[in-house]
Amino acid sequence: MDNSINTISTNVLNNTGLINNDQYNLNNIKGAGNQKAQLKKVGEEFETMFLTKMMQTMDKTVDREGGLLGEESRYVDTFKNHVYQEVSRQLTKSPHTSIGIASQIYKQMERYVQD
Repeated sequence: MDNSINTISTNVLNNTGLINNDQYNLNNIKGAGNQKAQLKKVGEEFETMFLTKMMQTMDKTVDREGGLLGEESRYVDTFKNHVYQEVSRQLTKSPHTSIGIASQIYKQMERYVQD
C-alpha cells in the first residue's frame, strides 16, 4: 500500500514539473515580442528538445556497471534529464555549438510571419 502511494505521488510530482516547464517555455515564447522573435524562440526550443532526446537516447547505450552516479534510480534519471535539457539549451544558444536546426526553421518559416 505504501509503495503505491509513493508511486502515485512521484508521478504527480514528475508530471507537475513537466507541465510547469512546458508552461514556462510557452510563456517565454509568447513574451518574445513580435512574430519573428517568437519564431526564433520556437526554433530554439525545437532544437533543444531534439538535442535532449538525442542525449537521452545516447545515454541508453552506455554500460551502467560501475557508473559515476552509482545505481540507476528515478532520482538519477530525473537529474540526468535536467542536465541533458540544460546542456541542450546551452548548445542551442551558442552559434558555435548549435547544430543549425533553429536557424533552418527560422529561414524556412520567416516568410510566413509578419514583422
